[in-house]
Amino acid sequence: MNTITTKDGTEIYYKDWGSGQPVVFSHGWPLNADAWEGQMISLASNGYRCIAHDRRGHGRSSQPWNGNEMDTYADDLSELIEALHLTGITLVGHSTGGGEITRYAGRHGTQRIARIVLVGAVTPLMLKTDANPDGLPMATFDGIRAGVAADRSQFFKDLTTPFFGANRPDAKVSQGLRDAFWFQGMQGGLKNELDCIKAFSETDFTADLKKIEVPTLIIHGDDDQIVPIGASALASSKLMKNAKLKIYPGAPHGLPWTHKDELNTDLIAFLKTE
Repeated sequence: MNTITTKDGTEIYYKDWGSGQPVVFSHGWPLNADAWEGQMISLASNGYRCIAHDRRGHGRSSQPWNGNEMDTYADDLSELIEALHLTGITLVGHSTGGGEITRYAGRHGTQRIARIVLVGAVTPLMLKTDANPDGLPMATFDGIRAGVAADRSQFFKDLTTPFFGANRPDAKVSQGLRDAFWFQGMQGGLKNELDCIKAFSETDFTADLKKIEVPTLIIHGDDDQIVPIGASALASSKLMKNAKLKIYPGAPHGLPWTHKDELNTDLIAFLKTE
């Protein structure tokens, strides 16, 4: 297995496919690097080097008690990028992973980054506050915490319904896809996944977004039931200096799976831009 050991002794697993210009993927909660296989197989087959890691506490990485917050996630990503001597990177983040790569850019700079892609990202802030009235109330995230703590296996199975839009009349979501989500979620550590709820919901990425000047593609479904588009993609696109927003009509939060071919086409087209 490919792993690096971070400065606090955490082992981070990663997969490294293909060769060429590097594309580094960051997954959503509560998943792991396998969530990106549909994109990695396509891009690696088209001449790109695709790297995806399991966030600490998720998948095949260590499950440390501490460090399950966005700054450390970003530092782990930085250590991986440095260990592999990557430059000219395109960073691609889905959901929580969109927050992770944004915090990485804000915390470590963009010297190694050529482009950024935010897919259904949690940026700039999911939580409803006086300054962020379009966010979701704390009760929403308290409910997620309670569900995960009480019976995360059933909670993850139930979560696949809004995640993939399986509750929509024209949905074509296979049981296998839903099972894969559950399986990935169950590989993570309970403490890590609980901590990550706070990380993805309460971290404010506004300052990070304002620092980013590299070309950025923001992709979001307008039927996202997990990260509603108004307080996320629409807000992020207004904060960034060099961002293009593309909305997928009717797409759910899990669009990397439900709209895989469209996303892969858009990623390859964006990678080819100067």
